[in-house]
Amino acid sequence: MIGSEIEIATHFDPFTEAKELGGVGAKEYIHIRIQQRNGKKKLTTVQGLKELGLEKILKDLKKELCCNGNVVQDKEHGKIIQLQGDHRKNVSQLLVQAGLVMKDQIKIHGF
Repeated sequence: MIGSEIEIATHFDPFTEAKELGGVGAKEYIHIRIQQRNGKKKLTTVQGLKELGLEKILKDLKKELCCNGNVVQDKEHGKIIQLQGDHRKNVSQLLVQAGLVMKDQIKIHGF
């Protein structure tokens, strides 16, 4: 009886539940992209923040980066944060500093 309990305990993965729920232990990536609008105008999009209070995150990003933005519902990717201007590096630094994601979970796309 004791041997079977030890065998079960050795196969227990403490991060399984976090991975299934999309928590911090999951290897889901946050994609930060840039889109060219017209002329010098650009949009920064943040995709993959699994409903972690996107409105509050957006409010903090707008205040910190001095720009405007909104949350857009996409059929394929879910909810995406859009910010005016090229803020890829700043957004990644702020998300890491706030403790929302780890640095290796962020992928920055664009030029």
